[in-house]
Parts: sequence; structure tokens; C-alpha cells
Amino acid sequence: MRRHRPQRARPIDVPAGPAVETVIEAVGGEGDGIAPGPLYAPFTLPGERVRLAPGPQRREVEAILAPSPQRVTPPCPHFGVCGGCALQHWEHGAYLAWKVERLVRTLARERIETQILPAFAAAPGARRRLALHARQGRKDAARLGFKTRKSWDVVDIAACPIADPALEAALPAMRRLAAPLFEHPKSAPTLHATLTSTGLDIDITGVERKSGGLSADARMRLAETAAEADFARVTLDGEIAYLARQPTVRFGPATVALPAGSFLQAVPEAEAVMTAMAVEAAAGAERIADLFCGAGAFTFRLAEVAPVLAADGAAPAIAALQAGVATAPGLHGITAQARDLVRRPVLAEEMKRIDTVVFDPPRAGAAEQAAEIARSGVSRAIGVSCNPATFVRDACTLIDAGFRLERLKPVDQFLWSPHVELVGVFNR
Repeated sequence: MRRHRPQRARPIDVPAGPAVETVIEAVGGEGDGIAPGPLYAPFTLPGERVRLAPGPQRREVEAILAPSPQRVTPPCPHFGVCGGCALQHWEHGAYLAWKVERLVRTLARERIETQILPAFAAAPGARRRLALHARQGRKDAARLGFKTRKSWDVVDIAACPIADPALEAALPAMRRLAAPLFEHPKSAPTLHATLTSTGLDIDITGVERKSGGLSADARMRLAETAAEADFARVTLDGEIAYLARQPTVRFGPATVALPAGSFLQAVPEAEAVMTAMAVEAAAGAERIADLFCGAGAFTFRLAEVAPVLAADGAAPAIAALQAGVATAPGLHGITAQARDLVRRPVLAEEMKRIDTVVFDPPRAGAAEQAAEIARSGVSRAIGVSCNPATFVRDACTLIDAGFRLERLKPVDQFLWSPHVELVGVFNR
């Protein structure tokens, strides 16, 4: 049962005030501690007595006067300066419970009740992709890392406990790779590094191109560094700058050539958990639609259950999916379409033969597509989401059309961040 409620008003900023001693009452949605006022303090925990520096609502912590028993030593030497992780100081069980409780509260605001399954938590050292910002450093090596807190500068990281060890080991080579990218003073490169089955794939964005882009000399240095490091591929905004081997990934029984800059779940184990739940929920289906399918992380596994209609707005991802079909014989059949599912969702009339839909949209959710699923004769829907707020919005559309959210699994894929993902199973 669900009843609509008005949303709470956002807190109004208060004028800057003097230093204050106070007690942290809770941790907010961005990972900051919340004290009466309200005041927001990073790297604090519920129950802690703290002294906050003078300032507006969001303040720096001058001292932890009475630490929480849940406070632990952060494993990363850059924690507190690097803006990449917000919650390394929190004991893991309490931190994970906080994420689950946030998800439950988001559901409760729309009076949605369901079975909450045990959460999956990614382990340290499990991330296979990172977005690393580069800034000009020495002639032969850039500074490389994550943005500092409250700054556009970067922390030149020496270690990263969330990253796969192979990514961490490649940091010195990626610094050298970034060195020739600063011919134009407005360049602010980001290296999107992905660990694939055939080696490291790096797509570089943020290089100023109005002046003609990189010179031939810079491109040569880029290729030479990539060859020395044995990277699989380096691209500039998707354009190949170096290619030793095609980066590939395994999606169930298929081997898929990964398009440059393509979306990929950050943690392979999280992907395995989410796809396994989707496949289990789809058992007995006669025909499945996999919407926002990307290059086929769910598609190939679902095609072991029943024929699949796969659709996504990224044409290169759909082309890669189609090519991957040849590597996985024995599937029930896959029909793939490149279409913008916001502007041109799969219509209810197109789903007449489909009984099960999987949808995995970006953070903005699937409002238009959810409306068509609600209008269709589909009896089962499996929602995958990286944004609980838009998931709940789309869930309301399905529930109003007679669906029940029967179970939901929280997925902590982005370790030590405020983000939580989920898989939800609907039936009617």
C-alpha cells in the first residue's frame, strides 16, 4: 500500500557562525555528520562530541572530543584530503547498515513496503574502473589522482584501496601517459581507466581541442608510453591513439569487445550478484526485454533463459552486443536495437509478446519507459538502479498499475561512498 506524501523542504542556509561544541546526531545523505542547527560536519559519526570551526552550515572539524566506538582507522593515506571516499572512518557493519536504512527510508516516504534481502558489499581492491584527473607536473610525469575536497586541484595518489591491484600498479605508467596532454593551458584531462580481460583500456577526455588538439609529437609520446606500459588501448574522446589489442570483457557465455568509453559496472562481483538476481527472477519467462542494456551485461545471461529484445541509446554498445552474439552459441536468441529510451521508449504495443522486462537506466531513471511498462501486459519487471530516488519514482508508476515490489537487494558497489545501488523485483 502506498500513499503520497509531500516532500520535506530543503534546509535553508544559516549565516556564518562562531566555533561551537556539539554532538553529531546522524549521518546525512552525502556522508556528512549532522548536528543541531542543522550543521554539517564531514568525517564525523553519530554520537560523537565535536568542536566545529567557525563557518556556515557545512563546517570543518577542529577536534573530535568524544569519538564514537564505531570509529576506525581509515585504510587510505589520502583519506580526508582526497575527495574520493567519504566514509572510510566508519566500522563496516554500521556503515553498511546506514546505507540500507537510507534505502528503506526512501521507500518509506512513498509508503512502499517490501522484503529487503541481505546487502551485497564490495570488497576493497575490487574496482576495475577509475576516473583519474590529471594536472601538469614534471615534464615526464603528470600529477594524477582524485580531486581534493572543495577544490579543482588533485591529490597525487600513491595508493588506492578501492582499486584492483592491477590498476594501482599502473598509476606510475598513467602519470607518464598524461604528461604530454598539457600543450594547451585549458586542458584538464581525465583518464577513464578500465581493467579488461586483455589489459588496461584508457579513454582520455578533457584535452583542449579548439587549438587543433594534440600535436603529432605529443601523440607519438602518448603511443610510446602506452606501448612501454603494455596498455591494450588508449583513446582520446573515443578516437584511437594507440591499439595493441582489442579490450574485451566476459558477459556470461559471451566475449564482448568493449567500445571506447563504454559504461561498465565498476565491480565484477557486484555485476555478478545483480545479474544472478535478475536471471533468477526471470526464470520461466517466455520472452524478455532488456532495456538500457549497454553492451549486454544482463542480456547474454538472460538469453540463457528466453529470447531477449535488447535496447539502448548507445549505438556503439549495441554494435558490440550484436558482435558478441557470435561468441556465445546456444542462446535463445537476441534482437538488439539502438534507440533513445527517453525520447523513444519501447511502447506497450511493442511488448505484446514480452512477459518480463529488465530495466537498468542511468541516474535519471526511466520515467518514460516505466510508463510504457505500466501500460503493457508485462507481468514481471526487474529494476536495477544506481539512484534510489528515481527508482522509487519509477516504482510508484509500476505500483499504481498493479505491480507489487516483492523484494529488493541493496548493492554497495561504490565502497566508502554515500552511493547505494539496488535490484528490485516487481510482479502483478
